[in-house]
Amino acid sequence: MKPPAFRYHDPAELGEAVDLLARLGPDGKVLAGGQSLIPLLNMRLAAPAHLVDINRITELNTITAEPGGVRVGALARHRAVERSAEARAVQPLLAQALHHVAHPVIRNRGTVVGSIVHADPSAEMPAVLALLGGSVRLASSRGERDVPAAEFFVGPLETALQPGELAVSAFFPALPERSGTAFCEVSRRHGDYAMAGVAAAVTLDEDLRIRSARVACVSVGPVPVVIDVTAVCGAGPASSVDWDAVADAVRERIDPEADIHATAEYRRHLTGVLAVRALRSAADAAGESEE
Repeated sequence: MKPPAFRYHDPAELGEAVDLLARLGPDGKVLAGGQSLIPLLNMRLAAPAHLVDINRITELNTITAEPGGVRVGALARHRAVERSAEARAVQPLLAQALHHVAHPVIRNRGTVVGSIVHADPSAEMPAVLALLGGSVRLASSRGERDVPAAEFFVGPLETALQPGELAVSAFFPALPERSGTAFCEVSRRHGDYAMAGVAAAVTLDEDLRIRSARVACVSVGPVPVVIDVTAVCGAGPASSVDWDAVADAVRERIDPEADIHATAEYRRHLTGVLAVRALRSAADAAGESEE
C-alpha cells in the first residue's frame, strides 16, 4: 500500500521545526525513526497533510549520562542507547529493556523518544519511563515544558503532546545506591510485541533488606501500569519474601484484555510470573551492587 499524499518538510534547526509545527498545528506529523509512523501511513491509519522530518536537526541526536540520570535526545536511536556504556552505568534498565525492542534492523533506525511518543501500551520504553518516574521535554514556539511520565501517557497511542509541540528529549532518572533493575517479557516470536512484560526496580537498605520494590507492566492496560509492591515484599531480605503473594498482588492491580495473541486470563497469570522473575533479578542486582 502507499501513503496518502502529504507535503514534506525537513527543517535543519530546532527553532525552524517548532515554528513550522506551530503553523501546521494538527495537520503536521513529525518523522524521526519512522518505524511506527511509516507503517501507519502505508496502511492509511494516519493521513497527515504535512510530514515534518526532523532528521537533519543534529542537536537532537544526543545521549547525555550524568549522575542524576540519562537524557536521550529525540534522534538517539534505540541501538545507540542500548550500546552506550555511559548510559548503562547510570541507568542499566535502558539497555535491559532495549534488548527486547523488535529486531536489530528496527533498533538501528527507531528512536527511544519516538517509541515513547507513539505510546503503544505493548511497548517497552513507555514502561521504563513510567517505572523510573522520568519525564518528556516538549518544545514549541512558546518555549519548553517537562511532562512527568505519570501525566504524559493518557491512553493507548495518546499522550499529553499538543499540536505544535515537538518531543525533544526524555529523561530517565538514576536510582539510589543499592538498587537493581530487570526487564522480562514473553512474546510469540522474538521481536514481536510482548503478550506481557514487566520492568522492575528494587532498592535495598544498608542491611540488604528491601526498602523499595516497584514494577511497570506492559500489555495489560491502556497505559503502562506501575505498581508499588514494597509492602507486600515486607521489610526483610529478598530470600524472605512471599513471592506468591507478590504475584497475586500484581495480578489484582491489572486489567488485561484478550486479543488474537492471548486471553486476558493468560496475560494476568503471565504478568504475575514475570513480575516475580523481574523483581528477584532486580533484588539480586541490587545486592551485587553493594559488593
